[in-house]
Amino acid sequence: MGTDTVRTPPAGGAELRREQRGWYFYDWACSVYSTSVLTVFLGPYLTSVAESAADADGYVHPLGIPVRAGSFFAYSVSLSVIVAVLVMPLVGAAADRTGRKKPLLAAAAYTGAAATTAMFLLDGDRYLLGGALLVVANAAQSVAMMLYNSYLPQIAPPEQRDAVSSRGWAFGYAAGALVLVANLVLYTGHERFGVSEGTAVRICLASAGLWWGAFALIPLTRLRDRATSPREAALPGFRQLAATIRDMRRHPLTLGFLLAYLVYNDGVQTVISQASVYGSKELGLGQSTLIGAVLLVQVLAVAGALAMGRLARVYGAKRTILGSLVAWTLTLAAGYFLPAGAPVWFFVLAGGIGLVLGGSQALSRSLFSHLVPPGKEAEYFSAYEVSDRGMSWLGPLLFGLTYQLTGSYRDAIISLVAFFVLGFVLLARVPVRRAIGEAGNPVPDRI
Repeated sequence: MGTDTVRTPPAGGAELRREQRGWYFYDWACSVYSTSVLTVFLGPYLTSVAESAADADGYVHPLGIPVRAGSFFAYSVSLSVIVAVLVMPLVGAAADRTGRKKPLLAAAAYTGAAATTAMFLLDGDRYLLGGALLVVANAAQSVAMMLYNSYLPQIAPPEQRDAVSSRGWAFGYAAGALVLVANLVLYTGHERFGVSEGTAVRICLASAGLWWGAFALIPLTRLRDRATSPREAALPGFRQLAATIRDMRRHPLTLGFLLAYLVYNDGVQTVISQASVYGSKELGLGQSTLIGAVLLVQVLAVAGALAMGRLARVYGAKRTILGSLVAWTLTLAAGYFLPAGAPVWFFVLAGGIGLVLGGSQALSRSLFSHLVPPGKEAEYFSAYEVSDRGMSWLGPLLFGLTYQLTGSYRDAIISLVAFFVLGFVLLARVPVRRAIGEAGNPVPDRI
């Protein structure tokens, strides 16, 4: 696989700070997709489209397979990770080998933005079109985030990574909140704007794609490709994936953290992607209530990401993440008992999620950046990204299967507690200081 090193500008330089500011803006660009599309609008809307196409028993039949209409969205999210798993290691290895991350980032970002913009066409009973666009957009978002995350070790020295990563997440949540306010105005006042409720939803979906594409220009202007030494020709297809996995086996402690992250973040992302479905279908809450709750999450997540970044400087990233997993477990368990038709308690639950959401994600990203061998950033972050941004397949699959078997979204949501409990146990067992040293990186004073 080679042992190339990437030349990084000196810490604190004006060029490095310029890159960091540009890097923040990719979170600003793409997080609107995660918030407006994946978290708020697409789940309930695509479920409704699937229900309009369902037979008398409530099933749709993609490719002749009977699927309960209420499970179609979760299955589509799960399918997207299969595409991502096949593509990301190949793109990551190519990025490390050639040093040309930026063109690959641009291709992935604009593929996702185009698919999201095309969701304006999702109406009537076009549930298959919605599922296909979701798979393309999610897979492209996953590839783009892998490349974006892999810049972190190159643009921030070890002592700055928790803060830089947390600011990136804060930028993303701030953008999500800003656009959700505009979405709320359009959705609640759609009659005054002369459009139907469905058309308002489709405008909100498409606008997220336009926002993504427009603001992606900023990081693509400011981020720089790093020169690499010549490496062997790219291995084709699955041979490259197998080579990446073999290389990762040389760093078992890094793999141990990645396994823990895969488990608990699968739970986090499934809660994010399915919460609006749970609120609308199980709790009977209106779309305006759901938008308001997610807006609360966005606002509190900005503060939570920055606050947990400060906690990490005192207690270390690992301990802070473990504390957030305890909070996730308690919050999710409380969600099982939420009464239907009671928006106040749903807002309380949203507040709890917001306070731990951004910080747990930001600190996980920065902690993993310490565990990546130099010169393998994109390749290793491709594995990391498999379990990020709601691309993990097991959580949505478990959620969908639980609902399919029980017909209860409460049973589906409580099944996700297992991800946080198991993730806590696995992360607690990882000796992160030794893992950083064995990866060939300097060990920070507090981690």
